[in-house]
Amino acid sequence: MKAWSLSALKAVTTLVVCGNLNFVFLSLQESPEPERSSIYRSLVVNTSKEMMCFSDFPMPDDYPNFMHNSQLLQYFRLYAEHFHLLQHIHFQTTVRSVTQRPDFSGSGQWDVVTINKNNQEEKHIFDAVLVCSGHYTHPALPLSDFHGHETFFGRLLHSWEYKDADSFKGKRVVVVGIGNSGGDVAVEISRSAEKTFLSVREGVWVISRMAHNGLPLDMTLISRFNSLLLKLLPKTFINWSSERALNQKYDHRLYGLKPRHRLLDRKPLINDDLPGRILHGALVMKPKIRGFKDSGVIFEDGTVEENIDAVIFCTGYKGVFPFLPSALSEGPQEELTLYKRVFPPSLQHPTLAIMGLFQTKGPIMPTVEMQVRWAVKVFSGFARLPSKQKMLEAIEVERRLNIHSYPNPQQAVLQVNFIQYLDFMANEIGVKPNLLRLFLTDPVLWVKVFFGPCTPYQYRLTGPGQWAGARQAILTQWERVAKPFKTRVVQEPEAQRSLLRSPWLMACAATTVMALLLSNKIVPLAQHASQVLDRCSRFLWD
Repeated sequence: MKAWSLSALKAVTTLVVCGNLNFVFLSLQESPEPERSSIYRSLVVNTSKEMMCFSDFPMPDDYPNFMHNSQLLQYFRLYAEHFHLLQHIHFQTTVRSVTQRPDFSGSGQWDVVTINKNNQEEKHIFDAVLVCSGHYTHPALPLSDFHGHETFFGRLLHSWEYKDADSFKGKRVVVVGIGNSGGDVAVEISRSAEKTFLSVREGVWVISRMAHNGLPLDMTLISRFNSLLLKLLPKTFINWSSERALNQKYDHRLYGLKPRHRLLDRKPLINDDLPGRILHGALVMKPKIRGFKDSGVIFEDGTVEENIDAVIFCTGYKGVFPFLPSALSEGPQEELTLYKRVFPPSLQHPTLAIMGLFQTKGPIMPTVEMQVRWAVKVFSGFARLPSKQKMLEAIEVERRLNIHSYPNPQQAVLQVNFIQYLDFMANEIGVKPNLLRLFLTDPVLWVKVFFGPCTPYQYRLTGPGQWAGARQAILTQWERVAKPFKTRVVQEPEAQRSLLRSPWLMACAATTVMALLLSNKIVPLAQHASQVLDRCSRFLWD
């Protein structure tokens, strides 16, 4: 394991509880280094605190709903201290290789070679291995796709290298790619650069972190009830109504953002500021780059932007794990083939699991946490996997289901449905909420679980790892959402007499009604209606 990561922390906790922990290797670095994840200083999370917290450890109620990365790191530290995990962690340790032991067919054990902080090599034997380094460690920089990049006068870099906008002040910058990183980087640079261009191959649907009344969007959208509606209602209707609502905020076609795909087909871009920067003229949308010429950038529509000082590629990462056996990379592009995005089917013994190698329209942290809980159950023999053939068939079925939205096969296999995926793993380990039982025994909680946000606490209500505080955490989750807003007391306005309660208005209304009843047109009608009702009552009585 090669990063200070949420999956590593959850793995430590789960393994400690099971009594199976020997070591967890973590490497902490302030500056980006090869084969390590890197973030920019201004990074703010895209999922709210109640949706992304560990299932048995709510975030402090005064934390903002969408926090800066430094606060998330503090939360990880609080978690590690609360569960006494630090004694089990070897910091500043790099994993050089993970290989099957010569007797793997019988033992299922692994040889792990590490380099400690003194640059000394150490060898270990483990019964099982969780890989928690993530897949944002090897940048994909497609320079070979663009002619003229060798002679380009400006700077070419990947967003993995980007830390802040200081070095781009007063510059002319092109940002390539419109994933969440591309949106964030383009917006931040546009505040200080002379001009910023955002080059996109396809458009994207842009959504804000905020829903109605300023509430966290994921808290209002990601629920079991909404998941059921997505299955019952026509997908075309949901796409139409949702896209219409987004376009009422800002017309995606007018802003140069409209994609070819429908909203539900792919992940949207979460960004609160990008449309505003376009409106201000600080950010200019451009099509895909065709090539470079001296200091200019040539785009597919034939336009050229001259005197470009830098091009930042926000073009994703390669999901490679060089410390793992190459035989595990069985995919067409030498990517890992994984059953339910966790287990390599080719292993004779399921004693190695990959955490976090997936994409979903929901928070990553509770999903990875559930992966860890499932993997440990499999390692311990309390949960079993299907045969190799059935696992490969399941992988192919999931790839075919996603290939329409994600034509790239490598992207297609990464996609998982948030609630369905969580429920599958929860069912495997016996912690899936029983909605019928909740409805019969605790209807108040059932309403919160079914209609409310699908927060991680739901998977601590019952079964292995049950947490006594889960029910209360669910019932009070909206209180923790509101807490960070309450930094200023707002006096309620004095109750003003409503016009509807005005005696003069009531008198006028009564006079009007009486006048209508006494009119020649209304009285006969009322009398006829009275006769009909009287006949009906006598018929029912008989």
